[in-house]
Amino acid sequence: MITTRQNGSLFTNIQNNIATIEFGHPASNSFPSELLERLTKELKKLSLNDEVALIILKSEGEKAFCAGASFNELFAIANLEDGEKFFTGFANVINAMRTCSKLIIGRVQGKIVGGGVGLASACDYVLATEAASIKLSELTIGIGPFVIEPAVTRKIGLAATSELTLDATSWKNAYWAKEKGLYAKVFENIKELDIEVDLFAQKLASYNPSALAKMKKVLWQNTNHWDDLLIERAKISGELVLSEFTKNTLAKFSKK
Repeated sequence: MITTRQNGSLFTNIQNNIATIEFGHPASNSFPSELLERLTKELKKLSLNDEVALIILKSEGEKAFCAGASFNELFAIANLEDGEKFFTGFANVINAMRTCSKLIIGRVQGKIVGGGVGLASACDYVLATEAASIKLSELTIGIGPFVIEPAVTRKIGLAATSELTLDATSWKNAYWAKEKGLYAKVFENIKELDIEVDLFAQKLASYNPSALAKMKKVLWQNTNHWDDLLIERAKISGELVLSEFTKNTLAKFSKK
């Protein structure tokens, strides 16, 4: 079931030392600013919770995992300050995932576009279904995946990021994403996915918490500069979203 709340929904459930964050939005689980802020705060909160061994990140429903940025909010951006602020929301989420003391398992049941690909890339381990195709379509609207690029490139490499970014109208299937390293395993359906997510999370949560926390730091070594880098990238996107090209393109989408 998908939420009907226009600002989206975010719920966290903690059982057996495993925190499951579930986000949702009626527009294919896309992210408006308010939902990005809520997710950032929740990740920081769980990072400090000693009763949590690891985090599962999932979205509502059985279709899209995440459609990226809210198109309505992108279209409404009227000045540079608002543009930077919106894209900084994605920067903050990725940095919160990066610095979180808990390992994050991504549970991806369906298609991912734009910022959603960045979200999956910032997870430490991702399990997905065959329906979880990916696409970076930012260039088609006159911007680019500047904020999420460091996370995506870290996960799948520069060559694959280039292919995904420049071929902005094409979907790459789940097995392409697995081959490039975004997904660890791909399953035929959601039922099989959820069984594996549950088993894997329980197994991981049974390990030494100190070892898991230290492993998290090792996996994200050499990324301390992202605090500044992603904000710089947010400024680039914030400027481009005000371009005539982007405004005209977004206007077309808003009329459909």
